[in-house]
Amino acid sequence: MVTIDLNCDMGETPGNQPGSTDQQLLPYVTSANIACGFHAGDPLRMQITVQAALREGVAIGAHPGLYDRRGFGRRERPVSPSEVYQLTLYQIGALAAFVQAAGGRLHHVKPHGALYNMAARDPKLAAAIVAAAIDFDPSLILYALAHSEMIREARKRGLSVAAEGFVDRAYQPDGSLLPRTHPNAVLADIPSIVDQSLLLSKSVDTLCVHSDSTNALAIARSLRQAFTENGILVKALSK
Repeated sequence: MVTIDLNCDMGETPGNQPGSTDQQLLPYVTSANIACGFHAGDPLRMQITVQAALREGVAIGAHPGLYDRRGFGRRERPVSPSEVYQLTLYQIGALAAFVQAAGGRLHHVKPHGALYNMAARDPKLAAAIVAAAIDFDPSLILYALAHSEMIREARKRGLSVAAEGFVDRAYQPDGSLLPRTHPNAVLADIPSIVDQSLLLSKSVDTLCVHSDSTNALAIARSLRQAFTENGILVKALSK
């Protein structure tokens, strides 16, 4: 049977802000990438999201990004490998503390936004992220763009890595994501999203749903139904 992990970027609102869709999404996903306070979120939201994910039996990952709250961590800027190592290790540690306090264990690491895209292209930045994950806990899984430098660097160091696809993002011919500045970068039509997801499920280990999409809950529900109808088992990745 074909299996797929359905992950979701979460915890990206302030802890005191009502109306988060995270709680509604958790029953439909199998792993959660929780913002660590640099690009979004805060300690209260981290704690709330960790506790909710554990109640639902969802695997928890750190979602570190560049320190860029105004730009939601999506603006690229020059960073050195040492800075990437430091900011990644710092954020992994912060989220892992909440996970441990709640009686769980951190499952994976998935860089966010600009950090993710830069490390997908740059082997030195990719190596810095891999080193931070290994130095914190070598049993962690790195979630990384399929065919990217992060995949290659993780395999080189012996770190478990999951090739990731995006259900609601348009791709370029070389397999990279179409930049969000492009008007067609984000898919909104659910049938198109389902079709792309079914195609990607044949070649990746995990698929991402963005919780900040306006129709995120409808997307997650539709995907679970489509996977069931097509005999695809949805479950978290084994460590």
